[in-house]
Amino acid sequence: MSSFEKSVKKLAVLLYYGAGVAIVFMMLITTIDVLLRLAVTVYASTDWAFLEPFRPIAGTYELVCYMGALAAAFAMAHTSVEGGHVAVSLVSRLLPKKIQAVLKIVVESLGIVFFAMIAWRCIVYALKMQETGEVSMTLQLPVYPFVYGVSFGAFAVCLVLLASIFSTPKREGADQ
Repeated sequence: MSSFEKSVKKLAVLLYYGAGVAIVFMMLITTIDVLLRLAVTVYASTDWAFLEPFRPIAGTYELVCYMGALAAAFAMAHTSVEGGHVAVSLVSRLLPKKIQAVLKIVVESLGIVFFAMIAWRCIVYALKMQETGEVSMTLQLPVYPFVYGVSFGAFAVCLVLLASIFSTPKREGADQ
């Protein structure tokens, strides 16, 4: 395995852990918000004074949406490394190994083009949002950092696919 492949896999694992942190954050903020909403409801029906200062967390929906976008984007590269995506290989399994290798390279090249376009358009969109100063409605958070995060996740998938293309001839040659 080349140093490029090792570096790409390390990046994919780091992003995967980042996705996990985003999911844990989503879980914690949602749970805390639900408990605080329950406290407000109980206070309204019982007038227990110790529950009066509790209020739901403003912007929970926004934070969960942004973290969900980052979690999905950051997990894509690791999913590609592990081959965890849906693949239909009913016909391709019947083809000779060399043709399977060529088909794999073509499909991964198309994947690179697709994810590069996603990364590029996300950067263009984030730059426009940064330029106009677009912020979220409740928390007034700038939105562009999250769009850059999605772009980075798509770019990482490009690197994973590129590393896979470079390793395909070696793997296929070793099988024969």
